[in-house]
Amino acid sequence: MKYLPRIVDSILDLRLRAVGATVIVGPKWCGKTTTAKQKAKSVLEMQDPDLQEGYLKLAATKPSMLLEGANPRLIDEWQLAPVLWDAVRVSVDRRREKGLYLLTGSVVVDEEKIKHTGIGRISRLEMDTMTLWESGESSGEVSLRALFSDPTASVDGAKGRLSVEELIFAVCRGGWPSSLEARGDDAKLFVAGDYFNNIVESDISRVDGVERDPVLAAQLLRSYARNISTLATTASIRKDLMSVREVSMPTVDSYLSALRKLFVIGDVDAWCPAIRSATDIRASKKRGFVDPSVAVAALGVGPEYFRTDFKTFGFLFESMVLRDLRVYSREAGGRLSYYRDRYGLEADAVLHLQDGRYALIEIKLGSDEIEKGAEHLKEVKRLIAAHNETEEQSPLRLPDLLMVITGGAFAYTRPDGVIVCPLSALRP
Repeated sequence: MKYLPRIVDSILDLRLRAVGATVIVGPKWCGKTTTAKQKAKSVLEMQDPDLQEGYLKLAATKPSMLLEGANPRLIDEWQLAPVLWDAVRVSVDRRREKGLYLLTGSVVVDEEKIKHTGIGRISRLEMDTMTLWESGESSGEVSLRALFSDPTASVDGAKGRLSVEELIFAVCRGGWPSSLEARGDDAKLFVAGDYFNNIVESDISRVDGVERDPVLAAQLLRSYARNISTLATTASIRKDLMSVREVSMPTVDSYLSALRKLFVIGDVDAWCPAIRSATDIRASKKRGFVDPSVAVAALGVGPEYFRTDFKTFGFLFESMVLRDLRVYSREAGGRLSYYRDRYGLEADAVLHLQDGRYALIEIKLGSDEIEKGAEHLKEVKRLIAAHNETEEQSPLRLPDLLMVITGGAFAYTRPDGVIVCPLSALRP
């Protein structure tokens, strides 16, 4: 299959010019190895069943031999022999060259298994599933980067590429590269379900060697899916599970920890600016998945279901928007959070860039909610301005961009300056 360019490609090029080694982390099946192979000149596949035993024995006796090969040298699934981390670090120190090694893996490795963090030698690069722009489903007529540079730039006339029905299918299918290659809609939808089954049946126990119950793992992910894009606490998720079976809080924490190590779930932190009392602003994490299709698989439903349950689909749509924003802003050091207070005022996403600029974003599936979303954004901005008038010694930067991302068809700038943009018209 032809390689579909990824947004992370240019970021990886920079790492190869700047540091000795780069470790690419992210969920299984998101394309880490395929992307790394585009840059590598030699490859060591640690999971090769014909050679794995020999590789592991060599890693235990003289790991430096596994690093021999043309550079950049890709070491795929390096976590099978954690000693390779330190071997790479030492090699980078000795050779003092850039772009020597690429490491890929789908789990977070226990830090006790490595002797040094690798700071200054090994750079960490996160990778996600494919965005709508990468899969060719976004028209890309609206550039997020350009909007930050000039929020007054006209987006009028830009058009999204996907209908609501097509957005539903994209959420259920997910951004898995192999799903795009599958032939037929049923085959495309199969991939996310297969990923889910692999996680609960095998990976959740293999990630750290702790035997876990597949049924409980599936029930927990189902509860997480029901609470996607909400501020549900771990205690409430446990309560949800308790309706089915007895389960302790330490057990729930253990399962959630394993799922984070596998990059299956990824919560969104709260943004807590000093514009209200600390007790007024919600500080809980917003529940999320690395890809909305995992939530769909956990719920055991398909595209037909969401044609009558738009409320649930709205939460899943928000999850897909957050995924795409995370990827689109990564080159600029993007960091996602959300704002919500006890008065009902919110911004579904607060996107901070490394240079200090940030956007307040509301996510609304339908056009009937755009007005409410825009008013929320303007009120948050007004609160920040009011804070600055009374707190001259600690002013907060005003947002550089106010934006409502929708599932609609057209992009436009409202008279109040708030930009409305379909997700399927957006690109980096």
